[in-house]
Amino acid sequence: MSQLFIKASPGVGRRLRRAPVLLLVALLAGAAGMQEAMAQDEEDRAGYFEIRSAESQLIEGVHNLDARMQLVLSSEALRALSSGFTLTIELQVQLIRVRRWYLDDLEAELAVRYELEYHPLSQRYIVRNLNSGEQDSFATLYSALNNLGRVQELPLIDDAVLQDDSDYRIRARAVLQTRQYSAPIRMLFFWRGEWQLESDWYEWKLGR
Repeated sequence: MSQLFIKASPGVGRRLRRAPVLLLVALLAGAAGMQEAMAQDEEDRAGYFEIRSAESQLIEGVHNLDARMQLVLSSEALRALSSGFTLTIELQVQLIRVRRWYLDDLEAELAVRYELEYHPLSQRYIVRNLNSGEQDSFATLYSALNNLGRVQELPLIDDAVLQDDSDYRIRARAVLQTRQYSAPIRMLFFWRGEWQLESDWYEWKLGR
């Protein structure tokens, strides 16, 4: 079988040897551009709160709440957290009595407050339930927010205090609170839209 050989000039050989280097440089430049774009997206992240699901269960005469929240902090909130500010995330729950001929009546309200803070020395995130006093420590912000967003068997109200002949509905939302800061701090840091983090109301009928 005959073989075909092509004799390349010295200049062609140098160009061929240089081609993989140029390709590597192009790939590195592309990766750097992608990282810069990702950093820019992270810097400009708006953040959002959302109630993904919620329901109540009657357990031994008490209505309990189970809910799942998705909590995404804005870049402003992340910078404040890393700078030593404690963030307060509040779960607001309202019990509303349905009335046929009048406006619905707000029967009861409940606010569950959680504090989120970062300890730079230990590099741990602390989640504290201000209502119960319980506290947990997490290695990552994702795990801290994921834990904070899971509400299980939260007591709402005794069924005995509700009217037997009335229907009720419940609604809940998550809010990033800033009222605990002093007025000068609020004016300095928390006037921007990135701090207006609150979910829409999630509403359902109370089962009895």
